[in-house]
Amino acid sequence: MKLYTDEEGTAPSPRRVRMYLAEKAIVVPFEELELHRANRTPEFRRKNPVGTLPVLELDDGTCICESIAICRYFEELRPHPALFGSTPEQRADVEMWTRRVEHYLYLPIDLGGHFRRTPGAARAAEEFEGWALQSVRFLDRTLAEQPYLVGGRISMADIFAFGALDYGLRFAGFRLPEGLPHLRAWFEAMAARPSAKA
Repeated sequence: MKLYTDEEGTAPSPRRVRMYLAEKAIVVPFEELELHRANRTPEFRRKNPVGTLPVLELDDGTCICESIAICRYFEELRPHPALFGSTPEQRADVEMWTRRVEHYLYLPIDLGGHFRRTPGAARAAEEFEGWALQSVRFLDRTLAEQPYLVGGRISMADIFAFGALDYGLRFAGFRLPEGLPHLRAWFEAMAARPSAKA
């Protein structure tokens, strides 16, 4: 099996998978591709018609695309430690938070950064950034009550949220407002984890 990822190591979706694998201590060979070039070739499009990274290619040639689908595949193979939850309630909570992070934090940050670089689209950039700002305030209130998004231990929701914020702060021009002490403490703790370097 092989994981196709980006050679720059900056794309948030491949990084999400690498961080997950590191947290699970799962070793998978990587093939690093030049983002927006090698993954657009006809050969790669046969593996993933959408042309995005990451892609997990199994030994029989089956290709699994999309970061959460890849992580769920590994979660089935190696359930412990459980990063998608170990009870029905925990699994539902992780799914709920992962969806919240994707729709209300990651996508607004990503689209805000895109429109910030698009001439004449400053208003759209501000609107998406406003959604992301609401989300970080919501996350701060949540993290005031517990160390992670789903209770007392790290989950896929934390990996997704950390990757989204880190990408936004380093590459998409997103800035955190003043305050947010609980979110900042969580972010620093996540950044200190060995998996954050994956």
